[in-house]
Amino acid sequence: MSAELVIQASQNPDVIATIMKTAPLAILKDFGFMALLLLVGKIMRAKIRFFQDFFIPASVIAGFIGLICGPQMLNLIPFSPVMGKYAWLLVVLLFATFPLGQKVFKSKKEIIDKAGSTFFFNLFAEVAQFALAAVLGLTIMKFLWPELSEGFAWMLPAGFAGGHGYATAIGGTLEKFGFHDAITVGMTMATIGLLVAIFVGVLLIKLATKQHYTRIVKEAGSLPPALRTGLVPAEQRLSIGEQTVSPISIDPLAWHAALIFAATLGGIYLTQWIGRISWLSIGGKALYMPEVCTAMIAAMVIQKALRILKMDAYVDKKVTTRLGSCFSDFMVGFGVASIKISVVLTFWQPLLLLIIIGLAWVLFNLYVIAPRMLNNYWFERGIFNFGWCTGVVAFGVTLLRIVDPNFESETLEDYGLAYIIIAPIELFLVSLSPIFYATYGLATTVVLLLAAVGLLVAARLLGFWYPSDKMATRPLEEGREQSAEVIGGTVQSA
Repeated sequence: MSAELVIQASQNPDVIATIMKTAPLAILKDFGFMALLLLVGKIMRAKIRFFQDFFIPASVIAGFIGLICGPQMLNLIPFSPVMGKYAWLLVVLLFATFPLGQKVFKSKKEIIDKAGSTFFFNLFAEVAQFALAAVLGLTIMKFLWPELSEGFAWMLPAGFAGGHGYATAIGGTLEKFGFHDAITVGMTMATIGLLVAIFVGVLLIKLATKQHYTRIVKEAGSLPPALRTGLVPAEQRLSIGEQTVSPISIDPLAWHAALIFAATLGGIYLTQWIGRISWLSIGGKALYMPEVCTAMIAAMVIQKALRILKMDAYVDKKVTTRLGSCFSDFMVGFGVASIKISVVLTFWQPLLLLIIIGLAWVLFNLYVIAPRMLNNYWFERGIFNFGWCTGVVAFGVTLLRIVDPNFESETLEDYGLAYIIIAPIELFLVSLSPIFYATYGLATTVVLLLAAVGLLVAARLLGFWYPSDKMATRPLEEGREQSAEVIGGTVQSA
């Protein structure tokens, strides 16, 4: 399907029939080309030392190849004009996987007792990044570039703390409210954040070993070959899930995929239904609830229904997580490949400012906040947070493995516990804060975010910010096993 056909359709209804015939094939070709690029990216990661040394994901390699060889540059790959929309669609599917297969967790008190310090430190780092961006958009950026959308600054936490998935989610929401090219800006920030996590993170680790900040390793050693190449030997392979239903009735993978797509469909209709409710309109405008949010709500309803039917035990969280990661790889590939170079060149100055301030914040958080808030293994836990707040959790895990190869600091286990409480707060920030900003303005949003940061600081001053004294108290082997459960294979795919 060409761009000319789309234009002609508005002038000649007969062309619509042609579009309906060619559109499905164009979509299939787009995904076929991206699959081919992912294969090339994986081979390059496995064989080229540079990509191994800096742990560049195959999806990012594929995205850059797609950008260079796509219509914007060499025009060797005939991606369709709608290719840039796939990232948004895939992120809705990704969000629908989060509640499915979720187990009933420990009480919040047990979590805080064990991982209180990790909870408050990581939550503070993320919420403060959102607050910093909101203040930046209301002050410096408004003064330097008054014509710029106030939502532009929102792309700092969307790309850095959120990564490509959240950048797509927040960008897609802001585009509904007039911030054109928000997804492109978000994808650019997420890609740069990922590169910061890789290159700056490794440099910080090398400096930390020389300054004796690390407690477990004395020098930055190399990671196992499986992590460098991404090719896992037979004796080290983990299962990606269980066969919870019989293929005689339905294929196990089809069963889990059906749950995800059903939740996504429910989210789409829920968004449309909310938009039609007149008493929910604000200022005469229909309320827009992002599909990433409503898909999660629909998934929660499905999970609850399965629990009532006593069928929740037949949903394997490992399988839904792997399917979500599969969507994520294609999402990153399409997102990077569809970055509009003209938009990046137009906004290079505010983008550069966001990058500088974002990097300054995560460094401040690592070297000033972490030593004061994390009493045990402050650098190991801090560098994990650095990787998370600039790239994604997988890169936090990768950086952590360099300084804590055997998980002695219990950072991952505590993060897994803490994230049980952090997750709903984080999802609120991602799915609803852009709506709140677009509805009530940036100034009100700034006040609320600063109030949230103030509450976290007050919690620390009042003694609710638990120290890390309880960490690293169990046998090493037990810590290794529980850490492996927490990451669910993330280390191997980093």
